[in-house]
Amino acid sequence: MNSWSIQLLGWAGSALLVFSLLQQRVLRFRLLNLTASLTLTVFNALVHVWPMVAMNLVTGSINIWMITRLVRERGDSSVYEVIPVGPDEAYLRHFLKVQAADIAKYFPQFDPAEGLGPGRSAYLVERGNETVGVVVVRDAGEGVAQVELDYVTPRFRDFSPGEFVYRSSGLFRGKGFRQIKTPPGMLDPYYRRLGFREEGDHWVVDLPAASL
Repeated sequence: MNSWSIQLLGWAGSALLVFSLLQQRVLRFRLLNLTASLTLTVFNALVHVWPMVAMNLVTGSINIWMITRLVRERGDSSVYEVIPVGPDEAYLRHFLKVQAADIAKYFPQFDPAEGLGPGRSAYLVERGNETVGVVVVRDAGEGVAQVELDYVTPRFRDFSPGEFVYRSSGLFRGKGFRQIKTPPGMLDPYYRRLGFREEGDHWVVDLPAASL
């Protein structure tokens, strides 16, 4: 490589490193930071700056370890806990207030004032002591649970923690629901792999009958 190409490699790695620090999503941050570390490892090796080579190798190894852990935990039900909460719970309303701007971006049809009214059930998804998601459903009658909100905080948007609410089908069967239906027009981040089927602009899943 000529001198110009080497300098370009160094600038690219530095720019990617800075860009990675601007990411809110934890997995995306780790992936970009790993790429930046590997790029800067090559750059510093080419210019013979060995302390920086060592530092970037260590940083890259840490990122690989963290990415492996995050991916492994993605489907681990022991990492997340689903907590049913009443629609009038102060903490739920506080969480929705703090995340109001982001919720409005992805769920413009959801109105917290109306969306937490009678006939609604709410579930918080916790990871340790951090709330990473909230699901609000409405009793639409005839045994149908209509999902009105399936929100995940930006940090955990690569992990779809809301799926743990749907895996706990007993939460719904205990309220007499036989079917779950998503809001219209939702994208398909994880519904298909949970057994939902596409019906028009909704995703729908039938719940197994409660065992006697």
